[in-house]
Amino acid sequence: MHWKPDRSSHLTIHTQIIEWIKSRIDRGDWLIGTKLPTQRHLAELLGVNRSTINNVMEELKAAGLIESKIGSGTYVSNNSWNVLLSKSQPNWQQHIEMSIHKANYHTIQLINDYEQKEDIIRLGTGELSPDLLPSKKIEESLKEIQLDGRAIGYSEPQGSKKLRRILSDYLNKRGIQANIDNILIVSGALQTLQLVSLGLLEENSIIFQEAPSYLNSIHTFQSAGMNMIAVHRNAELKSTLRNIKKKKQSLFYCSPTLQNPSGGNWSMEERQNFYDTCKELKIPIIEDDVYHELLFEQSLRPTLKSIDDSGLVLYLGSVSKTLSPGLRIGWVVGPEAVIKRLADIKMQTDYGSSAISQEIVSYFLSSGMYETHLSDLREKLKERAEFTERILAENFSDIATWKKPKGGFYIWLRFNKAIVNKQLFLNLIKRNILINPGYIYDSTDYHHIRLSYAYASFEELETGLAILKEETEKYFC
Repeated sequence: MHWKPDRSSHLTIHTQIIEWIKSRIDRGDWLIGTKLPTQRHLAELLGVNRSTINNVMEELKAAGLIESKIGSGTYVSNNSWNVLLSKSQPNWQQHIEMSIHKANYHTIQLINDYEQKEDIIRLGTGELSPDLLPSKKIEESLKEIQLDGRAIGYSEPQGSKKLRRILSDYLNKRGIQANIDNILIVSGALQTLQLVSLGLLEENSIIFQEAPSYLNSIHTFQSAGMNMIAVHRNAELKSTLRNIKKKKQSLFYCSPTLQNPSGGNWSMEERQNFYDTCKELKIPIIEDDVYHELLFEQSLRPTLKSIDDSGLVLYLGSVSKTLSPGLRIGWVVGPEAVIKRLADIKMQTDYGSSAISQEIVSYFLSSGMYETHLSDLREKLKERAEFTERILAENFSDIATWKKPKGGFYIWLRFNKAIVNKQLFLNLIKRNILINPGYIYDSTDYHHIRLSYAYASFEELETGLAILKEETEKYFC
């Protein structure tokens, strides 16, 4: 041991010795459980008074770095490395708590965690079963796609021009007139909401929505300082919007086709009246239409975008619910100036969506494989929905109600009592059942479960619903 305190240093002898002992522990020279030299010996080695060493030891004990054992001596504490780690690192917890983006609800964090467990039965997930994804066809498509260096480099700000041309033709079939300058390729429809919150709205803007709403299960707008307000589409809609809007910026988020989580569909009259109201009040609309291709009965019910004659509607589409969520490809259609603004922000955040994913989606849409896949997928989802409904009719008709699903993934199951609380959610997790409770879509809703028939196998649906019945009927005894 050659070190001695520097008496010419601006640091006190006391401080220098403390930092020296800390460094010995931090470097592993003195491991956990190491017995330290006696105070007398340390004083002699360091050339200081024993009282100085005594004060040093008391401070290190108070900090949790060392501990005394009666009749044995002084040792490096079991907690010493944790103490040193917390002292040497910045206070990340404070950074986390003071950050702009809000944390997910604890229930949603648990859902995200437990969805990764293989033994869990997922009764609420918004994702297709791996068995329903066209994995083989996607693999085959890679053999047909020709990729040159330019094609797999960074695409232009609005996304692959090839894909945008194909989407323009595809959207035209739904009555949506959009040239390539009106289309932005995004990494899933959710990214559009993030881009809108950053690029089109000022702080304290109002986001109107229906309740229950998928928006409440994420914090995209809330973290940007927006005010979320649920309204009802009734005869008082116009006066309600006018009174709340006042002088603040606002927009209305909606899903007229297969709304998430309720699965509801607006009539043609409801769509037109809603559009006319927002047009009169100059309230922009975000139309989330990611489920429309999964309607069991393919109607000609128009999108809001198809009746938009004033550039009021931003239209969201995606292949995440139909082809593959892992491709991370969606699109937004809107006025050219808005699209360019969102594209600029997207380039600042991720520099463009995957070039290879865009090529795969282009191939599926242009080859006709996509529509063939959709036709097959709708039939399989319809079979799953009917299977789930039979189980509900046999086991839940005395304690819950629901509407026959018209497509998509979900049945909005309503229990006759307000039993869908955090405790039920946790009780089901203990039995390896994962649900999406209604309160994550509407904080006041303790009646509903978003029941998905799209992910779990037929056997898992049967097993999972049997356990759900066992746990829920306890509340009705």
